[in-house]
Amino acid sequence: MKVNWQGVFPAISTQFNDDGSINYESNARMLEDLISDGIDGIIALGTIGENASLSAEEKREFIKHTVETVKGRILVLSGCTENTAQQAAQYAQDVETLGVDGLMLLPAMVYRGTDREVIAHYQYVARATKLPIMIYNNPVSYGVDINLEMTAILAEEENIVAIKESTTDTRRLTELQSRFGDRFNILCGVDDIALESLLLGATGWISGLTNVFPRESVTLFKLAREGRIEEAREIYRWFMPLLRLDTIPTLVQCIKFAEQIVGRGNENVRLPRMTLVGKERAYVEQVIANAMATRIDLDKYNVN
Repeated sequence: MKVNWQGVFPAISTQFNDDGSINYESNARMLEDLISDGIDGIIALGTIGENASLSAEEKREFIKHTVETVKGRILVLSGCTENTAQQAAQYAQDVETLGVDGLMLLPAMVYRGTDREVIAHYQYVARATKLPIMIYNNPVSYGVDINLEMTAILAEEENIVAIKESTTDTRRLTELQSRFGDRFNILCGVDDIALESLLLGATGWISGLTNVFPRESVTLFKLAREGRIEEAREIYRWFMPLLRLDTIPTLVQCIKFAEQIVGRGNENVRLPRMTLVGKERAYVEQVIANAMATRIDLDKYNVN
């Protein structure tokens, strides 16, 4: 199975009303704005989408609404964050019928499996669906590193086609490419090493701050792929304080608050998360204010 998952993929937020219910109108507006700004696909119900805070029914309804809103204009991948392999397989089968283009699959939540158990989890889900699957490797957040030997076993599953690489170690990108060639699409999953990862051959970038500044993200990606490094550095240096917001424990709240500041959404989150207060809130406000005051004119880059 071959896919061409390239480009910029915002990991979209799930918008909530003040009472905690899902705000589908806000999500639809956000999707339309992102598509207009040139992104290549989205990850729905990832970490920023607060997957674990939604009920099983809400997850499926959210994916249904997202697919119907997008209407095939961009790729729609769904996060899969479940506590058991059986639950994850059922979810994969359900969203397959809803029309998603692929799955971003995490190891089982709550229970931290051994290497053998993590492999079995991925094999079980892969064999339960025809969807192409992206491995989400994030040992920093989830305590499981899907290492090269584990990846070699999972490479035998035809529909495991991509890796969201979030170890924060850019050497892993080169190791994956040296070991597996073009067997997998490898996408950067850490915002503040995005340019480094793209220059090392990552085919795409799954980003949180792209929700807030999509045009800058798309331009950065295109410049990097075209080898226009000096111009890419200019955007990257401007972007870095923002990108750092994606690497801290309150990344969901930071990104949703940033969306609210620039008029692309609201900051409502579900417990146990709480909106930012005090110094944390003031810091995000200052970072956004500085970014807006020094925003780069992207037209000068003349990218296609």
